[in-house]
Amino acid sequence: MNDGTKRNHFTFGLGTVGRDMLYTMVSVYLMFYLTDILNLPDSTMWWMTGAFTVLRIFDAINDPFMGFLVDNTHTRFGKFKPWIVIGGIIGGILTVLFFTDLGFTGVGYVISFVIIYVIWDLTYGANDIAYWSMLPSLTINQKEREKIGSFARICASVGMYIVVVGIIPITKALGGDKRAWFLFAVGVVILMLAFLCFTVFGVKEDRSLSQKAEQTSLKQMFRVLFKNDQLLFTAISMALFMVGYCTTTSFGVYFFKYAFKNENMYPVFAGILGISQLLALSFFPLFSKKHSRKQLYSFATVLVILGYIVFFLAPMNMIYIGIAGVLIFIGQAFIQMLMLMFLTDTIEYGQWKLGHRNESITFSVQPFINKIGGAIASGIVGATLILSGINSAKTPNDVSDSGLLIMKLAMLILPLISIVAGYLVYRFKFKIDKEMFDKIVLDLEERGDFNVEDQTQETEQEKEHVNK
Repeated sequence: MNDGTKRNHFTFGLGTVGRDMLYTMVSVYLMFYLTDILNLPDSTMWWMTGAFTVLRIFDAINDPFMGFLVDNTHTRFGKFKPWIVIGGIIGGILTVLFFTDLGFTGVGYVISFVIIYVIWDLTYGANDIAYWSMLPSLTINQKEREKIGSFARICASVGMYIVVVGIIPITKALGGDKRAWFLFAVGVVILMLAFLCFTVFGVKEDRSLSQKAEQTSLKQMFRVLFKNDQLLFTAISMALFMVGYCTTTSFGVYFFKYAFKNENMYPVFAGILGISQLLALSFFPLFSKKHSRKQLYSFATVLVILGYIVFFLAPMNMIYIGIAGVLIFIGQAFIQMLMLMFLTDTIEYGQWKLGHRNESITFSVQPFINKIGGAIASGIVGATLILSGINSAKTPNDVSDSGLLIMKLAMLILPLISIVAGYLVYRFKFKIDKEMFDKIVLDLEERGDFNVEDQTQETEQEKEHVNK
């Protein structure tokens, strides 16, 4: 790994620590803030549940257009970094507004929330698309991409678990009220902007990979999205996985408060899962050297299935629940990493098949999928909280056994079905393996789309160095 690649390896990954802190706070804990901190009544929560679901689906449709905008951006700072900065600043300000008591109630609150959410979604979406679509521009080497991508996923997981582990004890220490959550949100936004500086000022792109880039028309945008069959199957598989993953994680704090009846154990549980996930991502490059991506995905899916079954059948005992959680989150860490690599490889596949390289339009699928998964998960969680009696319960003891069963079915069984379905789509429809990818790269080089000679020489030098 040369100095430039090494620098990109660290500065790209560090940039997402704060981003994932912010995204986790909004995607996982905003619903809890509404139900347990603002204490919105059932009548308002029905409206909020509907708004969450519709808005996330509607706004997900905008993501390809944001990718289109990024791909057609040409500045002396490149096409990615301007949107990373703009989206980070505006998205951060709006995140603070989410956790600010604006004094509205009923319909007034729903309307103000919808306006803030739409603008936040557009700006954070621009930041997210620009950030991840920068990855294919750093190297064309699959193994180098896995190293950079795995470190970025580690950093993202660190950011996520800082919030997951810290949000309950820190907000409680600050008073556990609206002001406490507001202060926590401000702290998260400051850290997000600080970590983004690593990527904005540290990452250097390989402009030669886009040397033949042209303006992309709207017609070409739709062609990229619907004619790239491997991108389409990857998107379906990712969507099914994210529905299951988002649904389970969104129920976490509710499970420990109302089923386990010890909310203080939630940060402990989250810490165990965080360490498990980080270790899994750290060892991913080693496993990928010895096993194919198909073998890794199959292994990870088996772990997830076992974890869900153990979790559903386990008594309210932290040992059994902890084991189940470790199995689930080691498996999902591998799956998320593999999904990122599958999506990255569809860039060159689309360029090879369609004659156009569109990193940002292709990577707009990722936030699109995250929002679709989050939208469906929000609908499931919101409806479950109301139907199970959790939202109206004054204390955990007010929730009936049947209500808890409803929550466990929605938290564990529905996600399991969705995740397995996503694996089956990949297994039977995705075909870009290492041999095919290498052929694609050679064909693109012969066509003059980019020059991989320098990177090939670097790889050979690294091999010689290792052999010596």
